[in-house]
Amino acid sequence: MGPVGVRLMIVEDDDRVRASLRLALEDEGYSITEAPDAETALESVRRSGPPEMMVVDLMLGGMDGFTCIRQVRRDSDLPIIVVSARADTHDVVAALEAGADDYVTKPFEIKEITARLRALRRRAATAAPAAVPELVLDAASGLVLSPAAGVVRRGGAELHLTLTEFRLLCELAEEPGRVLSRQALLERVWDRGFFGDERIVDVHVRRLRTKVESDPSEPRTVVTVRGLGYRLDVR
Repeated sequence: MGPVGVRLMIVEDDDRVRASLRLALEDEGYSITEAPDAETALESVRRSGPPEMMVVDLMLGGMDGFTCIRQVRRDSDLPIIVVSARADTHDVVAALEAGADDYVTKPFEIKEITARLRALRRRAATAAPAAVPELVLDAASGLVLSPAAGVVRRGGAELHLTLTEFRLLCELAEEPGRVLSRQALLERVWDRGFFGDERIVDVHVRRLRTKVESDPSEPRTVVTVRGLGYRLDVR
């Protein structure tokens, strides 16, 4: 299914970049809302509700993109792509930890943005792996994954996971006890194979652990296997 009618907000203070993104994405079929700064974007979200997707620059006048993403993440798990000229590891990791799903550095080709958006839409539209029934991940804490319902609960209370975090947990849960490499997780969760940056996996695993682990500093559910990748342990 194409993006016709999908509501997408562009948060970008460079008028030329914002205009080129708007024109290209409208040609793809997206319904575009523009915001020249984070304050305008957040006011639009408060007034009209969140869009279905966002593209956010980090270097904005006033409130920066990191803070904007954190504010949006308080109430929504919508897919967010960061576009920024800041390409060092610290900035990439900080943006992902703030809640971004993906990161594209400037200058970029429009086709790269549209490809990333398509991948995020496919992930949103794809049902959880059918082979995974409701799964008790940690009996002691009452941690339960229900892929068909799209939820994770601890002690009966639903945990707020982003789409990426949920897909990551589902992929690991397909084969509990089996190690999946970072590259394998990129291919399964981010849907772009060798093109992906493995740092994205590490950051999302850390975020996932803060929500599903009783002690994120000593993970017992989503376990690191040094030099190989990650494994889901069921107890």
